[in-house]
This record gives sequence, C-alpha cells and structure tokens, in this order.
Amino acid sequence: MNKKLILAIALVASFSCGFVAKSITTPPASKPQTTKRVTGIGGIFFKCNDPGSLRSWYHTHLGLNTDQFGATFEWRLISDSTKIGTTQWSLFADKTKYFAPSSKDFMINYRVENMDWLVDELKKEGVTLLDEVKTFSYGKFVHIMDPEGNKVELWEPME
Repeated sequence: MNKKLILAIALVASFSCGFVAKSITTPPASKPQTTKRVTGIGGIFFKCNDPGSLRSWYHTHLGLNTDQFGATFEWRLISDSTKIGTTQWSLFADKTKYFAPSSKDFMINYRVENMDWLVDELKKEGVTLLDEVKTFSYGKFVHIMDPEGNKVELWEPME
C-alpha cells in the first residue's frame, strides 16, 4: 500500500476515534434558559403601626407621591425604552394577615416574565407554593416561601 494512503487512513481513524471518545465522555450541553425568571422588583411592602400616618410622613418628608395604596415608581425598560415599568411601595397595618404564613414585617414582590412557565419550574424544584396563580386586569400573582420563611410575591404584569 502507498505510504500516503496509509497515513491518510491513520489520520482519519485517529480523528474518528477522538470524536467518538469525546462524544461518549462529554455530557450533553444543557438547554440554555431563554425565559427569564425574575426581571425586577415589582414592589416593596412592609408592616407598620399606622399606614395612613406613615404614608403622610413619607409624602411630607421624602416627597413620595402617595395615595391609599402607597406610591408607584415608574421607570423605562432598558431592553425597550418605549415600555414603562412600575415598582409599588406599600404600607400594611401591623396586624395584616397578607404576609402570612411568614412572621416577617416585610414582603418583596418580584416582577417575572412568564408566570405559568416559572410556576411549573418552581414545582419541579420543590419550592413551596402558597397558592394558585390568580389573574387580575393588572397581572398574574402567586406567592411562594423562601427557605428562611419569607413570603415572596411573584407578579407578571399585563403589558
């Protein structure tokens, strides 16, 4: 046999063996996550003794434009500056049950991109879901618990 032909066959065989060995020993690449989970802070809620008085204090001394629900901060999305996002700041009476079963005096609301997909993922991951997804004209909501007993509110705004 021709030396060049033998060398070519040896190179092809060597390459093929290396490719097969690599594909056997390399785990398949995980599918990249295309759906975001949390996209921002949707709201900050905390308990206080007198929500009306404290809202007034924040209005007077810090200039928050407050109403019966607290204050809403508007901002623009970086990915699309034509879209407005909001973050809600709200006070709750210290006796509220809205944060239960958490015993904490605060709750964070996180904006999410795809509630139904995220809830399915959280179930698979063993995260404690406190209720079912509820839909309102301003978005979808669900509540979860983190490992330290903090109730977390997830919100998918209606765009």
